[in-house]
Amino acid sequence: MLTAGARAQDAAGPILILDQDRFFLESDFGRAAVERERTETAALEQENKRIEAELVAEEQALTEQRKTLTPEEFTARATAFDQKVERIRSEQDAKAQALVAKREQERNAFLKRAGPVLGELLGELKASAILDKGMVIVSLSAIDITDEAIAKLNQVSAAPDAETPAPP
Repeated sequence: MLTAGARAQDAAGPILILDQDRFFLESDFGRAAVERERTETAALEQENKRIEAELVAEEQALTEQRKTLTPEEFTARATAFDQKVERIRSEQDAKAQALVAKREQERNAFLKRAGPVLGELLGELKASAILDKGMVIVSLSAIDITDEAIAKLNQVSAAPDAETPAPP
């Protein structure tokens, strides 16, 4: 029984470990995706600050106008202002959600490109599996292939015939 178990273990290749976060963040693809996200997030934050300043000024002007308006006129303008604020909030929330969706699209495009690279590494190293580093309790650093995976993905991505997915 022990011999059969040992033979089965010999037939199976080593189990490898990959730090998926590092694989994404340190690859050229991941770095570019993160930079695009940072740029777009910063632009949205700037837009939100500009809009907020405009709304604060408009609210202060409305407060000043209250002195000269009839209660009905003030109520109508205040209601219109509140509706405008709600509309803008919804629009800005939609933009933030679009950024989240784009992040997911980028990650999926990365995984689509990374899959064959990891499959190739699995074959080259005659391994039986690649596990995420976060799932492993104890391991030898020698079985961590994250650096190799990043290098291979960057090499494949840099190849002239590599299909580079357009940014979503």
